[in-house]
Amino acid sequence: MGFFSLTQDIAMDLGTANTIITSNGKIVVDEPSVVAMDKNSNKMIAVGTKAKMMYEKTHDNIRTCRPLRDGVIADFNACELMMRGLIKMANNGRHLFTPSLRMVIGVPSGSTEVELRAVRDSAEHSGGRDVFLIYEPMAAAIGCGIDVEAPEGNMVVDIGGGSTEIAIISLGGIVYNSSIRLAGDDFTYDIQEYMSRQHNVKVSERMAERIKINVGSALVDLGNDAPPEYVVHGPNRVTALPMEVSIGYQEVAQCIDKSLTKIEAAVLQALENTPPELYADIVKNGIWLTGGGALLRGLDKRLTSKINIQFHVDEDPLHSVAKGTAIALKNVHNYQFLMR
Repeated sequence: MGFFSLTQDIAMDLGTANTIITSNGKIVVDEPSVVAMDKNSNKMIAVGTKAKMMYEKTHDNIRTCRPLRDGVIADFNACELMMRGLIKMANNGRHLFTPSLRMVIGVPSGSTEVELRAVRDSAEHSGGRDVFLIYEPMAAAIGCGIDVEAPEGNMVVDIGGGSTEIAIISLGGIVYNSSIRLAGDDFTYDIQEYMSRQHNVKVSERMAERIKINVGSALVDLGNDAPPEYVVHGPNRVTALPMEVSIGYQEVAQCIDKSLTKIEAAVLQALENTPPELYADIVKNGIWLTGGGALLRGLDKRLTSKINIQFHVDEDPLHSVAKGTAIALKNVHNYQFLMR
């Protein structure tokens, strides 16, 4: 029947760094949020991994673009093309006709009405018939297995690519939320700037991201969990001659320290604004870390030490929001917090 189906249910985590699509409870697309377009015709050439392979390597006729910045749509046309391409990838030729879509999409909790409208419009232009929006920290909490409708306080810190979402959740609603435009991309930029200033070597955004993945750390002492040094190749900033630089996790921990301190301050501010009864629940339950930033080595230990509340990293932090949106899709008529 799916071959002739005129409707399809999909859940989408539309992220700054990666977009994840689930259908029938399974992840069918997990691709970088990058699209490559022909500059003359504005038609899409590639999307996802293929487009990311072109990123920072194109000539004048091809433009590669990350349509989302800081968690929100920065290029409306590119985002629409990307969503169409990824939805087509999700269908994988299973439908004879292009189906109408019922969609649940995760959005940052700090989104303005204009930003929410942009997501809805992009979804509708991509084939969405019924479009529901869910705040990312709420989706992350559901994805972690938290009973969000219980009369109990839970706190989620979702560190994505473009924004960090902090939310206190109780009784199916967000009691307090804070969305700061600082996350994984800022760590990447910090590393780029550090390599240029400290080692006099130019590194691309992609290389800085590889450094973050291989030797990224929130602590200067990881003990037995310390990763080996990572070797970076690049041109000298002054002479343009090739350089080889080894960088260790301690250096990365120092260069991203200021950004991590800002996230700590935002978490403390959220706790200051938490009603006492919910605060007691959070101390008992701990705080959940989700998103790609949660994979930073030693981050949970650093935050636990700083704030004196136990931080837990979800078992699959990269897919917490995606799993939550998939569960919300199955309960669109029961969850009152979904937005239309």
